[in-house]
Amino acid sequence: MVSPARYRRIVLAASALLVLIIFTGAAVRLTESGLGCEDWPTCSESQLAPEWSFHGWIEFGNRLLSGVVAIGTLATVIGARRRVPHRKDLLRWSWLLVIGVAAQVVLGGVTVLLDLHPLLVSNHFLLSIVLLYFAMMLWFASQDGASETQPDVSGSLARHSRGLPIFASVLLVTGTVVTGTGPNSGDFRADRFNLDLSWVARIHGATAWLFVAALVTYAIRRQRAGLPIDAITKVIALALAQGALGYWQYLTGVPPLLVMLHVIGSVAVWSATLYVHLTDVPPRALPDQTAAAASPTGGRAAVSGSESVHA
Repeated sequence: MVSPARYRRIVLAASALLVLIIFTGAAVRLTESGLGCEDWPTCSESQLAPEWSFHGWIEFGNRLLSGVVAIGTLATVIGARRRVPHRKDLLRWSWLLVIGVAAQVVLGGVTVLLDLHPLLVSNHFLLSIVLLYFAMMLWFASQDGASETQPDVSGSLARHSRGLPIFASVLLVTGTVVTGTGPNSGDFRADRFNLDLSWVARIHGATAWLFVAALVTYAIRRQRAGLPIDAITKVIALALAQGALGYWQYLTGVPPLLVMLHVIGSVAVWSATLYVHLTDVPPRALPDQTAAAASPTGGRAAVSGSESVHA
């Protein structure tokens, strides 16, 4: 049997692996190792693993890590099945993680077979972002009493909160277009988007400022409603630092080290935005999905014993 607290640790470990493979995937691209193994699922037609070479093992190492990530997400499914009290909504979220990782593995293979087409590389990253969303939803939903927790915000303020991940998503999509247009393709043989880099960078910059504006107005509205703004101001500071880093890397010719820092920043901003949103508007299970709610006292007991998270 798995306790709620232990299950949350399983989810947290799986989430950490999902973050780690984003960074190792970026390292593959930024070290020009994207075609270090030119075939898939084997490294080449005649070898499962590459002979010793820097690019080959950078790329193949990322493939091996994919297996570890798959095990981590499978652990969330097994844990959800053994969790007491059992909840069907947690099982559904955990299965979404497993399905997403399987899709990610296949997409990664197709990306290699099609010589790192920028559209596939972009979608490979964006799918990782979606998986982080699933993991964050699972982590918040797995709190004791999550199904009975009422949002701290409501009405138009709740709708504003729901809009923050949407603005962040648009920002991430435009960022992948910039990446697919500029250098650091993963291999000198890889195609690039036939777009003007300066223009796509301006569009990306404009979406970044819109995102910051959405964050600032949300902070102002929270303050006027008498709600704490510490968490949202930290996200604003993080977004501004990420923006400054973006301008710096563009003006210095997009060096790989700054690109890696920008990737790390994008994951941090996305995760922090989801944290603020889900703290204010937490996911709730349907009443018949929570075993605790089935007993006369189980629901209230779950609430009293729940872990609370405040923005």
